[in-house]
Amino acid sequence: MSAVSYNIQYGIGLDGGFDLDRIVAAVRAADVICLQEVTRGHPKTGAIDMAAAIAERLPEHFSSYHPAADVDAGSAMEDGRAVNRRFQFGNMVLARWPLRAVRGHLLPRTWRKDKLNLQRGALEALIDTPVGPIRFHSIHLDHVDARERMAQVRAVRAIADHYAQTGGAITGAHVYGLPEVDDRGDFVLMGDFNCEPDSDEYGFMVEDGSVVDATAADPGWSWRPMYDQPAAAKQRLDYAFCNRALAERVSGVRIDRDAEGSDHMPVWIEIAG
Repeated sequence: MSAVSYNIQYGIGLDGGFDLDRIVAAVRAADVICLQEVTRGHPKTGAIDMAAAIAERLPEHFSSYHPAADVDAGSAMEDGRAVNRRFQFGNMVLARWPLRAVRGHLLPRTWRKDKLNLQRGALEALIDTPVGPIRFHSIHLDHVDARERMAQVRAVRAIADHYAQTGGAITGAHVYGLPEVDDRGDFVLMGDFNCEPDSDEYGFMVEDGSVVDATAADPGWSWRPMYDQPAAAKQRLDYAFCNRALAERVSGVRIDRDAEGSDHMPVWIEIAG
């Protein structure tokens, strides 16, 4: 089975144009899709509901969206009715199989006003795949402050490492006539970590050996500058970290450097049964 992570930058590509169709075309073949920077109400994209638009374009996938940041964007009373207008920014998970249990985690952040600082999140989805139950997390970390990122990677590791202790999204589901959610401990932490392999944040993710960078087989860049950033250097910012047992079953890694729908590139892994 295949999984892909893609920071889609609101659907704005390397050429500065907005095009959801090329975003979807780049990931459609994947069995599990983890997206970051999915928005609703963004002024640069005509305020469309990107989560709904992406789900509509991928009718063969089940999906969930977690808006980590959610702020008012011009709500008002119109003709005696309250009209909600929100700007939402978050992560999405889509899969060919139902998402058995989903949780949206808010990651640590600071009160920073000199530069953009959106609430970041980690969307967790437990999926019964043909190769067994796997928890996929679509993750997006801060792009400015290394100290904030370190707090966030510590939180991400805690989410992954202590799943059993925290109980997941639900236990005792039989009370509602629902099947119990089971888990054997395999997980994938996919997304835009906004740090390079020589960073302290990356080092913390892998230092104890229980979590492995499953994408290390392709150590090249996953972010490149847009048309208006000629002096910027390419960087490696996007990863798929797995627990060690699952990482040993990763049979292929690929970064799609031909994609032009965002400044990030889709990062693919193949998992064998």
